[in-house]
Amino acid sequence: MDFGTEFKPLTVQPQEIEGLSFQMITAELGEHDFTAQQYPIVQRIIHASADFELGRSLVFHPQAIEAGIAAILAGKPIVADVRMIEAGIAKARIHQYGGDVRVHISDPDVMEEAKALGVTRAIIAMRKACAEAPGGIFVIGNAPTALLELIRLVKEGAAQPGLVIGMPVGFVSAAESKDELRKLDIPYISNIGRKGGSTVVVAAVNALSLLAVRHAAEQQG
Repeated sequence: MDFGTEFKPLTVQPQEIEGLSFQMITAELGEHDFTAQQYPIVQRIIHASADFELGRSLVFHPQAIEAGIAAILAGKPIVADVRMIEAGIAKARIHQYGGDVRVHISDPDVMEEAKALGVTRAIIAMRKACAEAPGGIFVIGNAPTALLELIRLVKEGAAQPGLVIGMPVGFVSAAESKDELRKLDIPYISNIGRKGGSTVVVAAVNALSLLAVRHAAEQQG
């Protein structure tokens, strides 16, 4: 295939591109302390962001991967703070076990209550989700206020997430909200610092669902 440029890509085959990318990530990342279960999450986050600093900053609760796989295979819902996350998740792998992806940020009742109370929609959306999605995977990549509200609800016993993937990006309360998450003794995947975002948490969810599919196949085999 002629691209009409001096530069010629190593390959144009999608699977080969991904394989080469993963090889390059492994080589450049070098030695690390991530477990064999955690590393696929790290690898896909770096693949999605091209950010090794972000990859190295990831922090996993000891039961995070096990809890995430169990939630997916049990058909628990995935709750996201914004629709960009919903769009990126490989939903077929979630649906095959009976799960779905939920985003309440634009629900009319959420918008109305947030306006009446003078708080962010993300806060009210978390309250709604926690009431209807016990054991679900809560995925927060954009709104620190959503993560802080979820943490508050967990502390009060009003929320029982199966796993929290908390990596909101930004400058106001982003790093601090993740610091608070890591103080909880619940399964979580997070990172240290300001970095994060929709692409990052989507990569984590998709990597986790691949691990769930693999686990289910091994159990059947």
